[in-house]
Amino acid sequence: MAGHSHWAGIKHKKGRQDKLKAKIFSKISREITVAAKLGSKDPGTNHRLRAAIESAKEANMPKDNISRAISKSEMNKNENFENLRYEGFGPKNIALIVETLTDNKNRTAGKIRTTLKKFGGNLGTSGSTIHFFNNCGTIQISSDNISEEKALDFATMVGAIDCVSYKDFHEIFTKKEDFYKIKSEAEKLAKNLIYSGIEWRPKNPISLKKGETLELENMLELLQEDDDIQNVFHNCKFL
Repeated sequence: MAGHSHWAGIKHKKGRQDKLKAKIFSKISREITVAAKLGSKDPGTNHRLRAAIESAKEANMPKDNISRAISKSEMNKNENFENLRYEGFGPKNIALIVETLTDNKNRTAGKIRTTLKKFGGNLGTSGSTIHFFNNCGTIQISSDNISEEKALDFATMVGAIDCVSYKDFHEIFTKKEDFYKIKSEAEKLAKNLIYSGIEWRPKNPISLKKGETLELENMLELLQEDDDIQNVFHNCKFL
């Protein structure tokens, strides 16, 4: 949940890893439960459930936890969760998109507003920051699996938007509507993907130097500690 988000994209302080893992598991479990409650309990026919289970596997969540989360969908029939998106600005006027899964939108909005205000930001109205981002698919493949040249050739062949190679992985971006098709092809190329999901990708990231990002990182960390918040996207590029 960084410039992208994901379940593990935020830089966390040393000594917080166990707490982070528990928080990640809690968020994914909630998504699995809601997905199973709203649709089929068969991930083969329920795309949302399948995506949630894949996120659980990427986070190394035990199979028992996944099963319990699915079973929980039969309980609390009157409990209604909804996906809501909030937009706003953080320190240094960094644009934010916050995706939530909540059973109380007033509580969630209030906590997000308070957190942003604490770090000099503010909660905006719908449409205030979304134009800074593109909604697209993201697929990450380990550099151990394929070379930079092969990753670029693959991205070109399947009609991806872009392919960026880093030291440890290749990141392939797709149109939202092409995501599942291209992901299926990527899984043939590399069985175990590092990450895959539909995200808000910043169009023109704002670069901040080391030492200028502390407030932003602290704010992102505090947002991620909220059980209602599933993903946080921003348009900052850490240098």
